[in-house]
Amino acid sequence: MKRVLITGAAGFLGSHLCDRFIKDGYHVIAMDNLITGRLKNIEHLFPLEHFEFYNHDVSKFIHIPGELDYILHFASPASPIDYLKIPIQTLKVGSLGIHNCLGLAKAKGARLIIASTSEVYGDPTVHPQTEDYWGNVNPVGPRGVYDEAKRFQEAITMAYHNFHGVETRIVRIFNTYGPRMRLNDGRVLPAFIGQALRGEDLTVFGDGSQTRSFCYVDDLVEGIVRLLMSDYPYPVNVGNPSEITISQFAEEIIALTGTTQKVIYKDLPVDDPKQRQPDITKARAILNWEPKIDRSEGLKRTYAYFQSLSKEELLETDHYNFDKYITK
Repeated sequence: MKRVLITGAAGFLGSHLCDRFIKDGYHVIAMDNLITGRLKNIEHLFPLEHFEFYNHDVSKFIHIPGELDYILHFASPASPIDYLKIPIQTLKVGSLGIHNCLGLAKAKGARLIIASTSEVYGDPTVHPQTEDYWGNVNPVGPRGVYDEAKRFQEAITMAYHNFHGVETRIVRIFNTYGPRMRLNDGRVLPAFIGQALRGEDLTVFGDGSQTRSFCYVDDLVEGIVRLLMSDYPYPVNVGNPSEITISQFAEEIIALTGTTQKVIYKDLPVDDPKQRQPDITKARAILNWEPKIDRSEGLKRTYAYFQSLSKEELLETDHYNFDKYITK
């Protein structure tokens, strides 16, 4: 039985990856320090013989006994609320954390895939974004702690691949959604649905003309697995190229939830990207992958999950004060 280590395993994406590898017959070693992850995302796996959990910070030395075939480094705060509140930890998991994972991969002869992000493109001047675009990132802005951590992560991963011969893969993830997202993490979809369920107005930052491209989590997981099993060591965009403005998306959420609340507009945070759309030409050609679940179906599944939450969970908001990061 092949053994896989998944860091950030109690998070949104990490937990879905745990499910997938258990389903595919792997022995899964899950690791998370629970700074943003939640045990309830993986508690259904605890009784299984071939699942184990380490409560550990990957920014510290990692020891895994026995053989290891694959490492998926998905540990990192991934939402603006999180990385603005814990900027140092965000930088450490993208530098010390990936260094430790690469060292472990080298020692074990394991293949490693890192979760990079469309944020490496910053506020892009090229649209849609292709993998050979180098990006437009402000390294000292409020989003720099996340953007530059991911960019460094890509650089050191390629260095280990080129210098040490470690088998590595890089997935650049675009906006993803689905069950197990946190309502309070600051990302647009759970923020809109949470506001609708609580009877609050939907908050759009900026004039709403900025765009996003939303990929359902099952599609993303399939793309990640295909890239991990491929022979391609360079970055690959994985996301849904169906682009929509934030204002249009707010209207879709209003129609989905049946809320009578209105949309309100606030100033745009500093360095917030104006457009996001992946060019997935490489994913189609190399991985034979493209998203299968359209947004209407994905939103229905996601909304059903949020409707199942308790009243306490719906009220568990964590509205970070963005005021000092707003463009004046």
